Amino acid sequence: MLNCHCRDCQRSSGAPFASGFIVLASDVEITGTPKTYSVRAGSGSLATRSFCSDCGAPLFTRGEAASEFMSIRFPTLDNPSEFQPMLDIWTSSAQPWVCFSQEIPHYPQSPKRG
Repeated sequence: MLNCHCRDCQRSSGAPFASGFIVLASDVEITGTPKTYSVRAGSGSLATRSFCSDCGAPLFTRGEAASEFMSIRFPTLDNPSEFQPMLDIWTSSAQPWVCFSQEIPHYPQSPKRG
């Protein structure tokens, strides 16, 4: 579970950051046909964002840089009060008035995999 502060997440969420949790894309079954749009993320790779075609709620994001994973967006949770971020990423793009929890790690960009 994480908060992403990149400019693209700020734009797509209409908020200072987007919250979600990372899962293996192969573990997810999608029913229905969400609407999508793709943009170049701050990393330079293509990010495809999916949202509900009826209400516009953000559902998930997939990126070409790590296509085996997807980020399930916070608004999809049945009980969002159980969401507990474990890290903040792209903090170099965070708005100056965002208050960071000192209990979780912060990364100026995405943490390196491996």
